[in-house]
Amino acid sequence: MFHHSSKLQYHVKVDKPDPQFAKYLQQAIGGVEGEIRVAMQYMFQAMGARGDAKYRDLLMMTATEELSHIEFLGHAVALNLEGAPVTAQEEAAKDPIVNAIMGGMNPRHVLSSGLSAMPVDSSGVPFDMSHIYATGNLAADMTANAMAEGSGRVLASRLYNMTDDQGMKDMLSFLIARDTMHQQQWLAVIEELGGMEAALPIPNSTPESHEATNHSYYFLNTSLDEDTPEGRWSKGKSLDGKAEFSVVSPPEPLGQKPDLGKARKHSGAQKEQM
Repeated sequence: MFHHSSKLQYHVKVDKPDPQFAKYLQQAIGGVEGEIRVAMQYMFQAMGARGDAKYRDLLMMTATEELSHIEFLGHAVALNLEGAPVTAQEEAAKDPIVNAIMGGMNPRHVLSSGLSAMPVDSSGVPFDMSHIYATGNLAADMTANAMAEGSGRVLASRLYNMTDDQGMKDMLSFLIARDTMHQQQWLAVIEELGGMEAALPIPNSTPESHEATNHSYYFLNTSLDEDTPEGRWSKGKSLDGKAEFSVVSPPEPLGQKPDLGKARKHSGAQKEQM
């Protein structure tokens, strides 16, 4: 069950409406880095969470917070659309400078939503839920969540740099801060589970007998003309502490040349294939 407050999570103020920035803000609502994505991701992870109930609670509470982010970003979009011309006769539309600015807005903000936010990205593409990752594996989900918050924080930082409006900068600074916390909390879960060494490889419940471990810890240099890039991944102890990283260069193919043989009758192939 959800409860709703009539007040936004954070104060939203627009000093000077900017319909073009409203279009950019749509990415934070319906983009793959946006709030619809993380709200649904955390909610579906919560609904599938098994084990200690505190992790389900953590996920559901954060999913609910992300819904509040959608709400105040939607309000910000609407405020930025104030004054946008909706007819050819309006004085704002007649001003060539203003008209040039309005030319960068999403026309669907007039045609489809009546100067309000939509569940779309900055190109007007609806969010289709294809970027919702909920595996039922706590470590895999926490890793995906930290990445989602990282990409969201990148987006909020870019939006911050794209506006001079102090009200919008203030709102975006709040989002940047919340992304910081959410990155931290998801990584803290992994730490609480014993850290990366204990969590890896994900899932850590897969029996070792199911894995060809002689292939688990070498880096393949598949380049014909580049040396192996040396780094943490090419030498030293593996992150799970179970082996040493190594390099295979050049790699040798271990499989056969694929040959499917003749085509079957009635398969629609040419006679010469049969």
